[in-house]
Amino acid sequence: MHIVCTSMRLTAFTDFSLRLLMYLAAAPEHKATIGEVAAAYRISEHHMVKVVHLLGKLGLLKNTRGKGGGVALARPAREINLGQVVRLTEGGDMPAECFEPQTNACPISGGCRLRGLLREAVGGFYRVLGQYTLEDIAISQPKLIRLLR
Repeated sequence: MHIVCTSMRLTAFTDFSLRLLMYLAAAPEHKATIGEVAAAYRISEHHMVKVVHLLGKLGLLKNTRGKGGGVALARPAREINLGQVVRLTEGGDMPAECFEPQTNACPISGGCRLRGLLREAVGGFYRVLGQYTLEDIAISQPKLIRLLR
C-alpha cells in the first residue's frame, strides 16, 4: 500500500498574494510598485508580476501602467474576504489525488472514507478564513515598515 502524506500548506503564490494585499492595506492611499513590494518582502519581481496580474483580473487590485502607475486595492480592505482570496489563489481544494477524477489512480478510492474527512477538513479551513477580511489582518504602515526592515 502506498500512502502519500500531505499537510495543509498554502502555495507560495497564495502566500505572496496575501503579503501583497497586506502591504497595500497598510497604506490604502498609496500606489505601490511591483518592485517596491518585491523588494520589501525579498521575493522575485517575476513572481510578484504574476500575483499582481491575477489579483487584478479577479478585481482585487487596480493596476495602473506607466508614469505614476502602480497597484492599489480595488476596494476597501474590509470588503476583501480572506477565504475567497485563498480559494481563488490556491486553484483547487484537492488535499489528495482522489479529489482529481482525471488523474486519480488510488485503488481504494471507491470505498475509502478518508476522502469525506478530508473534504470536511478543507471545508472547515475555508469556513474559518471566510470569517475574516483583509482589514482584520492589516498591519499599520509604521509597524509594517519596521517589520520589513
